[in-house]
Amino acid sequence: MIDDLYSARILTLAANMPRAGRLDAPDASSEKISRLCGSRVLVDLKLKDGEVVDFAQEVKACALGQAAAAVLGANVIGARVDEIESARDQLRAMLKAGGPAPEGRFVDLKALEPVKDYPARHASTLLAFEAALEAARAASGAAERTSPAGAA
Repeated sequence: MIDDLYSARILTLAANMPRAGRLDAPDASSEKISRLCGSRVLVDLKLKDGEVVDFAQEVKACALGQAAAAVLGANVIGARVDEIESARDQLRAMLKAGGPAPEGRFVDLKALEPVKDYPARHASTLLAFEAALEAARAASGAAERTSPAGAA
């Protein structure tokens, strides 16, 4: 059963972290830390017209958290805030409620389905999506607040 948890697919994802690092001038950043295991994800992103146009992440997490962050990093460019939220919600439902695997641009999260049997690993698996969603919401709100009055 533990072999399913740390499958070759999960280990491959974890070993190949897209968009690692930090952005020079992000529109927003968010850091999430798992109190249970100490995993940490820091996300920087830029939005334009409601879509992610640049993204970077620092990930200090177990292989499961790294795998989820790798799927996020590989697919987040062009995503809208609602797509990130939907993926986070689908991932959470898959892990905690036996829901189906996420669909759409983040379909590769299906590799993390075996994590559902390990509740202590759920928080670290969700960290990257939690951080990305918080940063995207903050960037979206900042764009709305700084738009010129009367702008179309």
